[in-house]
Amino acid sequence: MATNIYMPALGMAQTTGRLVNWHKAPGAAVTKGEPLMEIETDKATVEIEAPASGTLANVTAQPGDDVPVGEVVALILAPGEAPPATATLPVNAPAVVKSPPAPPVTASPVMATPVAARMAAELGIELSQITPAGGKIQKSDIEAYLAARTGAQSAVAMPVSRLRASPKARRLGRELHVDLAAVEGSGPGAAVLAADVLAAAQAPHTAEQAGLARATLPISPAWRVMAARLTQAWAATPQFNLTRDVDAGRLVDWRTRVGLSLSVKLTYTDLLVKLTAAALQRHPRLNAAWQDGEIVLNPAINIGLAVAVEAGLLVPVIAAADTLGLGEIAAQREALVARAATGRLNLGDLSGGTFTLTNLGMYGVEAFAAIVNPPQAAILAVGRVADRVVAVQGQPGVRPMLTLTLSCDHRVVDGARAAEFLATLAGLIEEPLGLLS
Repeated sequence: MATNIYMPALGMAQTTGRLVNWHKAPGAAVTKGEPLMEIETDKATVEIEAPASGTLANVTAQPGDDVPVGEVVALILAPGEAPPATATLPVNAPAVVKSPPAPPVTASPVMATPVAARMAAELGIELSQITPAGGKIQKSDIEAYLAARTGAQSAVAMPVSRLRASPKARRLGRELHVDLAAVEGSGPGAAVLAADVLAAAQAPHTAEQAGLARATLPISPAWRVMAARLTQAWAATPQFNLTRDVDAGRLVDWRTRVGLSLSVKLTYTDLLVKLTAAALQRHPRLNAAWQDGEIVLNPAINIGLAVAVEAGLLVPVIAAADTLGLGEIAAQREALVARAATGRLNLGDLSGGTFTLTNLGMYGVEAFAAIVNPPQAAILAVGRVADRVVAVQGQPGVRPMLTLTLSCDHRVVDGARAAEFLATLAGLIEEPLGLLS
């Protein structure tokens, strides 16, 4: 019996997933447990394993497609099994908007040129229905098939209104703010294809258009979610900021001394994760959350690290940070940042954060205020360690200084509690031996 492959739900708020890549081609043998496809959600890109062994068939989603959660995107056929006309959902599967039934796949793969394959995919044509004039399906074969199907003498004579743009081209046009009416289509009947929209969006503006046109960029799902959540947080969360300058001389010495004994590079962020976790132990209100009108104390101290990637801002989490040594923190931070940069973070990496730390010191930023990430109570923004002239025992002196900015949700934390936490953290930075007390 065939096994349905669904677009999985990898998060409670997820409604769609974007197919990034198939690891197997239609007609290929599949082994249960091996990577089958990659899915991009609003948080991460994850590999989905094959739920059964057999042959991949009836693939209805292509890389780049946004598919509703629960929709069937392919089948895995048992040995010797013929594919059904349509993929069926089990009784308890979620209700979804179903795609048009995919015709049965043939026993051998259909060969087509890249242009013909792209056109067929965008226009919803199954390649197995087309008989090529030569060894491979060409663009002309697609046009001839369309002409025969509509009773027209040629595909070019087909009304432009019916084939003006493929569904994917329409979606890209909306996202990139491209007027499809102004795009010259390369498909049958001058239909606008996705490639035409991308070319139009990337084409340089003429001198006459330069003052009127606006440049736009495609937005990833992660960036859209980040924008929506931070907009909501800024509008709905009563936030306040506290700023404190700290002498980082002992922190600099600590990093140099301990870093020599570790196999992984030790950063100021690693040290601050350790010290922040210790301060949160003494001030659990800062590790709390505002949920359903109540203050909930989190049992674990899981510190999220804001990491900027091309797709948007991600916050992987170092779980139980208060129980880890500096070497463990540094190793986890290095692995999380590497996975974030390559799009390999999984949902476990991004879940369960109770407090967030964001550091822009490596970019030369002196100080900044961050937006609280609900339902967390606070976020700590860290600037660079820089030499400044300050008073040292009543005399001017040069010391490495660090500026901390704590942003808090006033529903969970008041100014006094936030100040006490910041004082404890500052004290630990200025004298790390305070960890022993």
